[in-house]
Amino acid sequence: MAQKEERPIKVVAENRKARFNYAIEDTIEAGISLTGTEVKSIRNGKSTIAESYADSKNGEIWLINANIPEYLQANRFNHEPKRPRKLLLHRKQINKLLGAVDREGMTLIPLKLYFNERGRAKLLLAVAKGKKLHDKRETVKKRDWGREKGRLMRARG
Repeated sequence: MAQKEERPIKVVAENRKARFNYAIEDTIEAGISLTGTEVKSIRNGKSTIAESYADSKNGEIWLINANIPEYLQANRFNHEPKRPRKLLLHRKQINKLLGAVDREGMTLIPLKLYFNERGRAKLLLAVAKGKKLHDKRETVKKRDWGREKGRLMRARG
């Protein structure tokens, strides 16, 4: 019998500024409750999660302000581009995330929106704390020094 080929993980949207603006403490993979037109639009690769965040309502965690544009071929059965979307997590995971947000002043930031090996839409959610301006400056200094060090090492041979 022939083996099925595993699909690679396909990253659709990434929040690249999150690692600069926030100190990431922990990450967790969450499913997303989507409609059919939203899945088709995400597969086109036009969605953005740069200005989105996760929040809790009624003991559930929701993805707020993520932009998934309308699917052009869907006519009247389309979805609203910035509607809140429910994140699919186990109760233990939800309690852990809500405890961190309530106790320690953390926020829930989406890092990546991707399709896993089984073709399911997943969101990499991070528990993060906002960086202050001096922390951001320190990050820039470290990054610049790393680049400069690489240049010097290449020049020496």
